[in-house]
Amino acid sequence: MKKPGSFIFLLILLPLVLNAGKTGIDRHALVTRHNIEWNDVNGQIPLGNGEFCFNADGTGLQTFGGNTMSHWGWHSFPLPPGITSDQIPSTGTFQKGRITGPDIFPQGTSAIRSWMFDNPHVFNLGRIRLTKSGGVQLDSGEIKNLKRKMDLWSGIHSSEFYVDDKLVKVITCVHPAMDMVTFRIESELLENGNLEIVVDFPYPDLQRGKPWSGNFEQVNGHRTVLLNSPGNRYRADFLHEIDSFKYYSTLVCNGDGKLAVPDDSQSNAFRILSGGASSIEFICAFSDSPLPAKLDDFRLTFKKCTRNWQDFWKSGGAIDLSGSTDPRWKELERRIVLSQYLLAVQSAGSFPPSEAGLMEVDPWRGQFHMEMTWWHLAHYGLWNRWSMAEDAIDCYRKFIPSAGELSRQLGYKGLKWPKSVGPEGRSAPWAGNQVLLWKQPHPIFFAELEYRLRPGPVTLKKWSDIIEGTATHMADYAIYDAGAGVYHLDPVMPPSEQGITRDAVFDLAYWRWGLDHAQIWRKRMNKAPDPFWHKVRKNLAPLPVDSGVYVHSSEWHDTYIKRAWEHPDPVGVIGMLPPVEGVDRETAHRTLLKIWQTWDWKRCWGWDFPWFAIAAARLGEPKLAVDALLKDAGTKNFYDTRGVCTGGPCPYLPGNGGLLYAVAMMAAGWDGAPDRQAPGFPDDGTWTVRWEGLKPAL
Repeated sequence: MKKPGSFIFLLILLPLVLNAGKTGIDRHALVTRHNIEWNDVNGQIPLGNGEFCFNADGTGLQTFGGNTMSHWGWHSFPLPPGITSDQIPSTGTFQKGRITGPDIFPQGTSAIRSWMFDNPHVFNLGRIRLTKSGGVQLDSGEIKNLKRKMDLWSGIHSSEFYVDDKLVKVITCVHPAMDMVTFRIESELLENGNLEIVVDFPYPDLQRGKPWSGNFEQVNGHRTVLLNSPGNRYRADFLHEIDSFKYYSTLVCNGDGKLAVPDDSQSNAFRILSGGASSIEFICAFSDSPLPAKLDDFRLTFKKCTRNWQDFWKSGGAIDLSGSTDPRWKELERRIVLSQYLLAVQSAGSFPPSEAGLMEVDPWRGQFHMEMTWWHLAHYGLWNRWSMAEDAIDCYRKFIPSAGELSRQLGYKGLKWPKSVGPEGRSAPWAGNQVLLWKQPHPIFFAELEYRLRPGPVTLKKWSDIIEGTATHMADYAIYDAGAGVYHLDPVMPPSEQGITRDAVFDLAYWRWGLDHAQIWRKRMNKAPDPFWHKVRKNLAPLPVDSGVYVHSSEWHDTYIKRAWEHPDPVGVIGMLPPVEGVDRETAHRTLLKIWQTWDWKRCWGWDFPWFAIAAARLGEPKLAVDALLKDAGTKNFYDTRGVCTGGPCPYLPGNGGLLYAVAMMAAGWDGAPDRQAPGFPDDGTWTVRWEGLKPAL
């Protein structure tokens, strides 16, 4: 006979067993144990809604640094002297005819090339600072005893500090549905006029490494127009005109706040005074069109922000590692939680993000790289938050005209997707634009992710033209060697970008997968297989192998001698890609181990570590998968206090996106994964992985 307490014990134990796989995570505890507490007055934390981002320094404003950026804010400098708009190639290249090598600009076009590289660019919409009386800049040394917290569960940033021995309290948050930031500031320094707020608008520049992006001293080329009557009003509407671009901004203060309009008509700076009160609440909104007459105030924005972030954390996927005995669990979990936050803030808007998201103008001027869209956005499919990625992924539909024009100009059929672009879809000039091929199959992958979530005629129709054009170009790009009966990818720059070669290993695998799935899509549409796609796919060159392992390309057999750095292309053939006919699993496994032993990981990029981890998980090396995600490689695999991956020449969000894809796959599995809990994590008792709401990978 069982003891009376046994049944009660089983009732307690059963939920714990069930929760080990899919249910019962205390999401509030999971998220809030990674709240950002960063008492660095210069440190910038992004606050945003996916489309718009306000980067707040330790004061909760942008007193000592921080940019205000959006996915709609793109500026172009005037054309160089003597250059007219009809001289700018709409495709981003002067090349014509089939590609034989790097993209070359003709002599005499260097000014056009430079202009196209720099334009369009993202820019700082404006800064909002605390100042002394009269708009005099504070010194960072005047900020004492800073206590600062970013509460992830609510999206609310709070700061407390002292200036002149007087306490200052600031609460900051961003509206979830409008491009608007709001503040509440409390201090007796406001009451006596010793503390003010200044909002000013810059002329864009491309200089990096500054506290604020833009030139706030320049008056030529732009102007800020106050649209409503001047005076001490609670609301002020501005039009900021910069060359041919314009946008709107609105300031709304509470009843005690007032706007001080400068006497200088050329000024782009405006002061907000408290009107004798010890506290002030105000909002600052930005838009590419005039703002509505009624805007949510601080209190309503605060409520909506809190509700939005709570809904975010309660929905989609979650991974809890707190039951693990491996001492690294908390750092990995921190990276997972903060990566979700950072990408929701910056990478859920109307266009794919740049490498630096909405934090700064990166070396590529904020233009987004089409080969990196996968690393920024694919994770949303596994975390069951696809709706957050849809607008950005719709860039493929928006770019159909420019992709078709580029393909025709180069003598090909179908749609050739551009490389580094802004909203108009024109490639910025670079030698590798036309030969960096691995961006081409991405839309087929995105379509598959969406179809797994939403199978049916609506999804089929949505992606049909894009897949048809993508695969048509893929098949047409391949070069037929009649003597050998083989199709080559020639020329090609592999993902490692170490030069131009032919038959790069990852591209050959991705071409196989892409053409296969394009045919599957045709079958779903009740269409016959395309015979030319089939011919190319069947006769593609074999993946290059040397000494039993895959190498970068058929011409680069020195992969592990002179080229064991940058992106480890060979690991992607089974990893990011599921098993494909023509890709040998055992060779891929040996390749994985060889790369781990020989690669110079301090010469890699942030997404290389999750790329390796994905392959390690799929190839039955879960310990290596975790080790890769947490490998000490200096700044290349480091996640700062905010959780931002530093694995590039700027804040590097592809590392964050890649991490989220990798851990979701390692937890929830993939098609054909071992039938055990968290098949991508070690099964040795050191890792307890509780997850819910995730979707398995392809």
